[in-house]
Amino acid sequence: MLIETLEEERVKPGILAIDVGGTGLKAAVIDDRGRMRSDRQRVPTPHPCPPKLFLDTIAALVRPLPAFDRIAVGFPGVVRNGRVLTAPNLGTGDWAGFALAPALSKRLGGAPVRMINDAEMQGMALIAGRGVELVVTLGTGVGTALFRDGELAPHLELAHHPLAKGKTYDEYLGNAAFQKVGRKRWNKRVKRMLEVLDVLLHPDRVHIGGGNTKHIDFTLPEGVTIASNEAGLEGGAGLWRKPPVRRTAARA
Repeated sequence: MLIETLEEERVKPGILAIDVGGTGLKAAVIDDRGRMRSDRQRVPTPHPCPPKLFLDTIAALVRPLPAFDRIAVGFPGVVRNGRVLTAPNLGTGDWAGFALAPALSKRLGGAPVRMINDAEMQGMALIAGRGVELVVTLGTGVGTALFRDGELAPHLELAHHPLAKGKTYDEYLGNAAFQKVGRKRWNKRVKRMLEVLDVLLHPDRVHIGGGNTKHIDFTLPEGVTIASNEAGLEGGAGLWRKPPVRRTAARA
């Protein structure tokens, strides 16, 4: 029975996972467990990147990849019901209200699309599923996702919330800040962020991902780990195991 199940998984089309970043666009085909079925494809994110150019770029990016029958997208902003509400690193004015999921499905042959915030999709490949777990991505900007016992909490755009000296998380820790203040001061800022988030959320575990994690040079506190960058794609399998569940307060 196990052999048949593994054989069926091997031959059926996989999931096209797309990780949208302010610096790079990444894609790969993965199986239902999040394991890579193809090499990762990557191209720089165009700037500016309006929806039409984005769709053209993604279509070219995925052309060499093997067959897929579902699509999972991690998008850097607030997304809801397949629509983009904000896209601060791509140009919110062009993207606000854009129905990306149906547009991407149409452009890529009709496969169904599930879309979620990029930090949340990465978290689906990282979390243990027990307790309160926080995912933080450090790249062009700062992304966050919060899980409780494996379930998504309501999305918080902490990137645009003040963190220190009147600066938001993005302004204080994003790539532009790293380039401006240098590695030593940026690492002090990462430490400060972790202290603030510990007081604010009391997470049991913190998973840090994103391209700028390679610059972290201090000993991380207990319960804080640096994640593989492949998790941004591997988490696409979690998006298709079940629709993401968010905990919300019960209404009276």
